[in-house]
Amino acid sequence: MNLRDNWRIVMLVVFVLASTAALFAPATSPAAGANNTTAVDGASTDPTNLKYGLQLAGGTRIRAPLVGTTAENLDIGQDERTSVRQTVVEEMDVESGDVNVRLNTGNGDAVEVLTRNVSEQRFRSALETAGVDADEATIRPGVTAETRQQTVETIQAKINRGGLSGGSVTDQRSATGEHYVVVDVPNANTTQVLNLIGDQGEVSIVAHYPVETDNGTEYRNETVLTNRQLERAQIGVADTTDSGTPHVPATLTEADGENYSEALVDLGFTSSEATGSQRCRYRDNPEDAGYCLYTVLDGDVVYAASLTPGLAESIESGEFEKAPTFLMQTTSLDEAQALQVNLRAGALPAELAVDDGTVLFLQQSLGDRFKSRALLTGLVAWLAVSGMVFLRYKSPRVALPMLATAAAEVYLLLGFAAAIGLPLNLSYIAGFIAVIGTGVDDLLIIADEILNEGEIATGRVFQNRFRKAFWVIGAAAVTTIIAMSPLAFLSLGDLQGFAIVTIVGVLIGVLVTRPAYGDVLRNLMLNQQQRD
Repeated sequence: MNLRDNWRIVMLVVFVLASTAALFAPATSPAAGANNTTAVDGASTDPTNLKYGLQLAGGTRIRAPLVGTTAENLDIGQDERTSVRQTVVEEMDVESGDVNVRLNTGNGDAVEVLTRNVSEQRFRSALETAGVDADEATIRPGVTAETRQQTVETIQAKINRGGLSGGSVTDQRSATGEHYVVVDVPNANTTQVLNLIGDQGEVSIVAHYPVETDNGTEYRNETVLTNRQLERAQIGVADTTDSGTPHVPATLTEADGENYSEALVDLGFTSSEATGSQRCRYRDNPEDAGYCLYTVLDGDVVYAASLTPGLAESIESGEFEKAPTFLMQTTSLDEAQALQVNLRAGALPAELAVDDGTVLFLQQSLGDRFKSRALLTGLVAWLAVSGMVFLRYKSPRVALPMLATAAAEVYLLLGFAAAIGLPLNLSYIAGFIAVIGTGVDDLLIIADEILNEGEIATGRVFQNRFRKAFWVIGAAAVTTIIAMSPLAFLSLGDLQGFAIVTIVGVLIGVLVTRPAYGDVLRNLMLNQQQRD
């Protein structure tokens, strides 16, 4: 065989070998416990490196909107951002972190309030008070695209750092225009996922201390470390102390450490009273707790403790500012691990409204059943196409290369999926089946164009006929890609996966498999005529 004339066949062989390596080579095998099926001992039971999505591996899917209300089509100057935000915070009576001002969003400037039950009338009034012309403003439920993207990235980080490997997070838009965050975590139950991402994950350290007034002793709360300060800190690994207390070590930045120590000194936490008779007694008497440092997660106190005498002395002497490290204690190691994830990934920019969305749990056994039946459906489709091809041509010389080429096309697609770690779902399987149909259809066009126009005397005659057929299938491929592109780039859920596989399959067919089939057919036809 002349390699120069048959380089397309050589290219197909190279691609098949590369796909084999991607599918079966141990070096590219995903870690045990990822999307592929795993045994009880953690070893993968799947012989390939393919990853499977929720529908084929089982697991949890959460589809929910983000809490918030957004005013768009505003005109806010760069210098006005801070004042507008502060005014809206005061007028709406919300926390400062619940209001964002976004410039140049695509729909003008925008202000978003990330709380529930926002009154449109009150929102417009707050904007007017801030000096923003709100007459032409569009106020809608939901948040801005920037907040959605930040939320997707934060949830993905929580999943990755929380030990739930293989999860994916996407921002999807419904047919009616609403946006939803969709979280797919294979091989995980609903409780695991909700515990990890169901809350916003905002952590703070709050000083709870007594103050003597004319009416007696009153207790006050003051935040001494905010969520943003803790996000800037270096967070260690959740562990337990020698005494068995679960904790998460944190090292603050120099500036934050200085502010933290000054606040504790000003509030009296380093005094002998705070480390002696007024030590934290939150567990025994929450109403008269003494000097306590609360670890607060999403508004709930997960632990309360005194400032240890050693740390108090370190703060007083100034040693703490040189190495501002302290322990954030919890009541259990599970709480400490959850606290570690929230600190490392950061708080969600907006709350995920799980109650307003849907939660789906699919058992792994059902996913395995989908897998086997999807394989059976693909095999039946291939056999049905094979039967029709043999009935049409009644010649193995034409039909067998055609069917082998169609199978190679699917094999290359599987190798592509394994190489990029694409988690296969039912929509992708539907795309594979569609590729079988469209691929064989194009191969039929090639065979008919070449065989139905009389005897093939020379290679030049073959190439002219093949080129004519290839223009037809090339135009059909361009049409298919154009038709599928909106589905591939818009966040339309499972339709996106179907479109991606179909487009990649068409490109593989036009660039690799169908030209190779042409070379195979040319060799077979010319060799037969030479023998005749």
